Amino acid sequence: MAGLDGKAILITGAARGIGAATARELDRRGARLLLLDLDPEPIERLAAELRHAVALPADVTDAVALAHAVTTGIERLGGLDCAIANAGIGPVGSVEELAPELFERTIDVNLLGAYRTLRLSLPHVRARGGYLLAVASLAAPVHSPLMAHYAASKAGVEAFADALRTEVAHEGVAVGVAYFGWIATEMVRAGMEDPGAAAMRRGSLPGPMRRDLPPEGAARAVAGGIERRARVVAYPWWVRPILAARGLIQPLTELQLRRSGMAAEAVRASARLRPGPGGDNVGRAMRVIDCECGATLQAANDDDLAGQVREHLDADHPDMEMTDDELRGFVSGKAYAASDS
Repeated sequence: MAGLDGKAILITGAARGIGAATARELDRRGARLLLLDLDPEPIERLAAELRHAVALPADVTDAVALAHAVTTGIERLGGLDCAIANAGIGPVGSVEELAPELFERTIDVNLLGAYRTLRLSLPHVRARGGYLLAVASLAAPVHSPLMAHYAASKAGVEAFADALRTEVAHEGVAVGVAYFGWIATEMVRAGMEDPGAAAMRRGSLPGPMRRDLPPEGAARAVAGGIERRARVVAYPWWVRPILAARGLIQPLTELQLRRSGMAAEAVRASARLRPGPGGDNVGRAMRVIDCECGATLQAANDDDLAGQVREHLDADHPDMEMTDDELRGFVSGKAYAASDS
């Protein structure tokens, strides 16, 4: 897809992070954009900045609503050359400690959301011999403690895209998978609020691989990948060697974590206190807030925010408990975050 001038491109999870940066980069290269996100206000503001963009609210976990948004947006663009399945969330926690609803929601957003997005886009992209891009992660080939749900979702995205590629190649449609290192997004910042995840990152990676990189670098990689109709989009440079050596890196990583005790330490740190059979209600509540509240919390001060979170927990998760002090401290620390990729 040499040159993007005039190309019609759909992006899910476009409100912030990699999605928003990609929209700006593609706009700079002349593309016409369909911006989809669960949170309508940021994509409307972003669309107003760009030269030719349509912004529509869409929940990738709602097949009917997503189909309506995709169909409406493509009609307004007059067709579709490329679709980027970028929407994603990344709560942190061990298999035992993470709330089951967050594990399942991660699969629903990251994997099934990508499936729904690309399946809906395929007939339109096929008509133009276009390109589909599924955003996976280094969590697809390398599976770390506290991220079983995320790794499972992103490994599924990778496998789904690889299989889809073989199904549509004869029709002139190319399919790529994107893999990124640590990108400075709200999702990554929220994840690093978890002490276990932060300790894992500090202790298991060499210096250059611990640094957060700007989303603009990932956006340039995505734009270049679309132009080349690339099978693999990777950023930064050290991601490709990891992909090439994935068969060695996973067992070596497991050996290192076992010998150093880092995995056990990270799980303990992440779990915090377990007050009883119900498990870590404080940690669980924090992750529910990360996943469900981040994009919608709007208030003038921390007390108002804490009140909104309290109402959400009481209404939807009555089994969870946080003291008022814990809740105010959590909110004032800005540990909540919107979901993005």
